[in-house]
Amino acid sequence: MITAIFWFFAVLIVVSATATVFSKNIIYSAFSLLATFLGVAGIYVILNADFLAVTQIMVYVGGILTLLLFGVMLTNKITMMSLKTDVFNFIPGLLVALVVLLSLLYVVWISGVWTEAPPAAWNTTVERLGYLGITDYILPFEVIAIVLLIAVIGASYIARKDRPETEEK
Repeated sequence: MITAIFWFFAVLIVVSATATVFSKNIIYSAFSLLATFLGVAGIYVILNADFLAVTQIMVYVGGILTLLLFGVMLTNKITMMSLKTDVFNFIPGLLVALVVLLSLLYVVWISGVWTEAPPAAWNTTVERLGYLGITDYILPFEVIAIVLLIAVIGASYIARKDRPETEEK
């Protein structure tokens, strides 16, 4: 049963990623990207990485993709625009992709010895990550929080409109 679910998500990821790349409409590409992100989150769930799955959905689907869709929908005439480029390097790109694919297949199937691990009991990783975040890794956690705060302050400073010079103080 798990193998069938894995193959469902694998096919979903490959098909939707292909549709993302080859779609001429940016809205279709965005929704195909949504399916790709959800498929990757499904693979994370199968691998007992529940924190990564929730993070995948919250950050990529909930944040970035929603921002992308709102940006596209609020921009006039971009939904009618077809994505075309003057440079079309299909053959060199296909050759590079085939070389990379064959290299990966060689590494995975020829040089690797694969054994099936016994199924692990379902344990959530969030509690353990939270415990480590406030005990062993408190300093990196605080440094990351300060860096993110500085980034938000810097972004808001850069994004603000400059006031005219003639304005009364």
